[in-house]
Amino acid sequence: MIGRPSWYVATVMAIAEETANANRITLEVPGWPGNDAGQHLDVRLTAPDGYQASRSYSIASAGPSTKVELAVDKIPTGEVSPFLVDILMRRDQLEVRGPLGGWFIWQPPTNTTDARRPVQLIAGGSGIVPFISMIRSHQAAADSTVFRLLYAVRAPDDVFYKHELEQAQQGRAPLHVHFIYSRRTPPGWAVPHGRLTRDVLAAAAIPPGQHPRLFVCGSTGFTEQALSWLSELGYDTTDTRAERFGGS
Repeated sequence: MIGRPSWYVATVMAIAEETANANRITLEVPGWPGNDAGQHLDVRLTAPDGYQASRSYSIASAGPSTKVELAVDKIPTGEVSPFLVDILMRRDQLEVRGPLGGWFIWQPPTNTTDARRPVQLIAGGSGIVPFISMIRSHQAAADSTVFRLLYAVRAPDDVFYKHELEQAQQGRAPLHVHFIYSRRTPPGWAVPHGRLTRDVLAAAAIPPGQHPRLFVCGSTGFTEQALSWLSELGYDTTDTRAERFGGS
């Protein structure tokens, strides 16, 4: 972990639409100590009457920078995400606490044992966000570790970081991406739409015999089902790193 968690005042530097329901938010956080790929932070909002609400969000950026990038998917019944997506404006200020989490992280391997283990990322929806920081770190290091991403989304328009994922597949440290579209596929897509299944997971993921490092991130239901299937398929789930999210 690069830094110790503390509260900081962050200024919104840029906001861009990520999907029809999500925004990419760039923050300038003076004093931010930097963060490892896969870490998260807390965002705290305070109402004029003093009421406070805070939620955790994965960080899409990594490294020793005071610029922090989030990608927030709006949960209509949430207390924080509707504000961040619909109301937040450039130059607004937020309270953030972090960096948080020391288990769900990836760093370029420093020894031959880690270097021999490929990495399998399994994401559902906005669960891709912490993996973007890992993919960026992998690319920046031109690391030779095999990286594969299985990404389940409803439709092509729901893909986060679509252009960046396309670039990473042609980058210095190539990424292999396998998309699962549950409701609608791109034109000409050879595979019918449908949810992730045990058989699809078995066919798309790095085989258990290669002892991949497994990372799973998505809704609680998605993550628990993926972990159950991985166990049935013979993967060592005691070594699997998982993050779950709910309403925010």
